[in-house]
Amino acid sequence: MQSRLRVQGHPIQPMLVTFPYGLFVCATIFDFAQVVGGPALLGEVGYWTVVAALVAAGLTTMAGMVDLWDVPPDRTRRTAISFNLVNAGMAGLFLLSCLVRADAPNRGATAVLLVVELLALAVGGLGVALGARLMRHYEPGRAEPTSFDALRGTGRPRSAAAPRGAAVLGGVDARTVEIVRPRP
Repeated sequence: MQSRLRVQGHPIQPMLVTFPYGLFVCATIFDFAQVVGGPALLGEVGYWTVVAALVAAGLTTMAGMVDLWDVPPDRTRRTAISFNLVNAGMAGLFLLSCLVRADAPNRGATAVLLVVELLALAVGGLGVALGARLMRHYEPGRAEPTSFDALRGTGRPRSAAAPRGAAVLGGVDARTVEIVRPRP
């Protein structure tokens, strides 16, 4: 199954999902700083960060729904639906926080709303795990390395011809790379 929405061969939803997650985390940090005694401005910034995250979450959900059309009706479809529902649940908890704060004079957070936001981030952590499972299923060649192989560029082992300490670029011995000059 290939995603319908792609940019240069890469699915869009995994790219988009980073925006609401990052904005929700930033909003929680701003709200935490305001609740522990920071200026009221931090609560206002946290509120508007949640608003921006909710817009990004809406766009991400639409991209996920378009991709859901092509998922075969099996365990993968259940995982994709669970992923989208978990992300919607996280966004719903932040929406609740946002709606409660909308009538406040400075839109600052309270300790109770901060706990709701932390709960929403915990739900979002489950969404990250489900999203990682989907990515491993749909693009198995793009699995992330689990060791220091990522520092070399790929997860492939070092060439037997390359001596220890030789520069390896993307799994290729740097001495074997040729520079081809254009012909006049």
